[in-house]
Amino acid sequence: MKKLINNVDSVVTDALTGLAAAHPALRVDVENKIVFRAAGPRPGKVGLVSGGGSGHEPLHGGFVGYGMLDAACPGEVFTSPVPDQMIEATKGVDGGAGVLHIVKNYTGDVLNFEMAAELCGDEGVEVVSVLVNDDVAVRDSLYTAGRRGTGATLFVEKIAGALAETGAPLGEVARVAREVNERSRSFGVALSACTVPAAGKPTFELGESEIELGIGIHGEPGRTRAAHGPARELVRVAMDAIHEDLPLSGEVLVLVNGMGGTPLLELYIAFAEVAAYLREKGASPARVLVGNYVTSLDMQGFSVTTCALTEELTRLWDAPVETPALRWGR
Repeated sequence: MKKLINNVDSVVTDALTGLAAAHPALRVDVENKIVFRAAGPRPGKVGLVSGGGSGHEPLHGGFVGYGMLDAACPGEVFTSPVPDQMIEATKGVDGGAGVLHIVKNYTGDVLNFEMAAELCGDEGVEVVSVLVNDDVAVRDSLYTAGRRGTGATLFVEKIAGALAETGAPLGEVARVAREVNERSRSFGVALSACTVPAAGKPTFELGESEIELGIGIHGEPGRTRAAHGPARELVRVAMDAIHEDLPLSGEVLVLVNGMGGTPLLELYIAFAEVAAYLREKGASPARVLVGNYVTSLDMQGFSVTTCALTEELTRLWDAPVETPALRWGR
């Protein structure tokens, strides 16, 4: 194993130190592992907090900034952050209008965010939680009860964040966050396993010509193993699964996401097939992201996330955003 690290025990803190040095618009509490907007909470604005295990960068710390999150809580690699982090983040972004927790549906994240929300409520901070569970590949796994939360987390953070910037109340921000989740579906494919630095070996074994269909973002098993094939065939498996669960039509927001080890050249090949599939179904990719946004360390593979757009969701997606990993309109 070759990794660009100093020590397996300091991977997250070292990365947060670099994030702080690279992005002065952020305030990074390295000791407590919390990423804040440097400007602090804005009075009367709903605060947005999310988080999860590290290893999925730029999710979540890379999405802290204007138009998206107010704070992110990174846990150790593939490990949920702890309630103390979430409590400090929540209190640190409260501008008096309440705080929205955006939670991926993994058991550790759900339990720890629930505990944090209850304790913050006891201290007078109103908290509403929205669960992201967009992955159509599997239901109920070692990590979840129900569907996993994956690429739609980015959509929820961006669209709910845009609405929060307008001064909308907590109930409205939560409503639009839930609507985005309900309209979104994802499916991932692994061409290789990822390697957790502390483990020093791949999280699972794939044969020379094998792939995993329906993989999770922590390297969890998917639906099945299959033989590697052309991009066209792999994309069709993903899109068929999405279309079967929520038929594709009209204008669609699309994310073709790299898992960390896939060249952008290959992701654009995948997107060409996604766009062709959408046209075949009478849908159109009205808004598109292609790149590494919700990764799994060094895994080779891709995921596709779609969201059925409305006029409101399109307007909020197009609204200005300025974060380390996503920026336009400012």
